[in-house]
Parts: sequence; structure tokens; C-alpha cells
Amino acid sequence: MMTGEQTCVDTLSPTSIGDIRYLHTLGPTGTNLESAAHLWFQRHGLQDEGQVVLHTSLEDAMASVPRTGAHALVACAVYPELHTLVFGNLLTCRMVDCFLWPTFEMVLAAAPGTHGEPRTVATHPAPAGLVAPTSARQLVTSNAQAAIDCADGKAEGCVTTVVAARAQGLRIVRSFGEVPMVYTVHQMREHGR
Repeated sequence: MMTGEQTCVDTLSPTSIGDIRYLHTLGPTGTNLESAAHLWFQRHGLQDEGQVVLHTSLEDAMASVPRTGAHALVACAVYPELHTLVFGNLLTCRMVDCFLWPTFEMVLAAAPGTHGEPRTVATHPAPAGLVAPTSARQLVTSNAQAAIDCADGKAEGCVTTVVAARAQGLRIVRSFGEVPMVYTVHQMREHGR
């Protein structure tokens, strides 16, 4: 695990990070983003007051998050449509914080009792580059969902986190290790607030 960390904060104008009590991010449980959201609350001394809310996609979260200032979206720099989320919501969404922290160990996993390289691999679009060129990709909404789909027999393998793979009883085929990741926090407010 990486021992160092870095943070970046908007220094051009004051923010109201202390108002944030709800962090909305990608689910189901077991995603790197869920872990990052809990870490953010812990680092800001809000672990007892803050609540992490999971969504099927960050786009769904963006559409439903109240614009009160108490809610924020946690994303990561490699989320495929982060640019669309940011620039498509400039009036209500403001990046107020970011930090560098490693993901869980990323793995290629398969159902127990299987052998060899999986022919079909469930994967979120972000780590899809980890799928071998000889395997067919099946895109899903999160790393945790990839593990669930693999365990349900919808794909022979999955690119997921070691946490999600273990939760679903999957066999680890290959480890890609932890990946240093930039996580971003976007506070949601009505325009003008």
C-alpha cells in the first residue's frame, strides 16, 4: 500500500467543505470510490456525521443529488465521463477537494473451479485496458458489479477489486496491484448559493 498521500484544494476561492454531510458515489458496496468516500469523511473528522450514498452510476447520482451544499459527489480522475459530469454541470457542481490514494488491489478473477484465461470478462470501462486482448469485454457499471456478474455466471471472469472478488467467492487469476488514484469531491449547490 502506498504510504504517501497528496491533497489538492481549491485555493482561488473559499469553499464550504465543512457543510458536506453526504457523499454520493458509485456502488454497489465494495468499490474503490466507496472506500475513498469513507476515507474523506474520516480525514475531515466527519466519520460519525457523514453518510456515503451509493448509486448505479455517477451520472445517476449527479441527476438525483440535492443541491443544498450538504451533498457532494466523489469521483475519480479516470472515470470515463468525468469531463462530461464537470462541464455539463458547471452551475451546480464545484470541485472542492481532491486527494491521491491507492485503489484496492485490482485483480482478474474467475469463478472457483475454472481454469485458464476467461473468454468473457466483466469490467467497468475505466480498467477495461486490463482485459487480455483474447478475451471479450462485457461492460458493467462498477468493479463491484463486475464481481457480482462473474459470480452469477454472466461472464467467465472479471476485472475487479480483491475486496469484491473475495466477497463473491471468486478465484484470483492475476493481480495488477494497487493503483495510485486521484479522487475528486464535487459539492452540489444551487446556482448562486
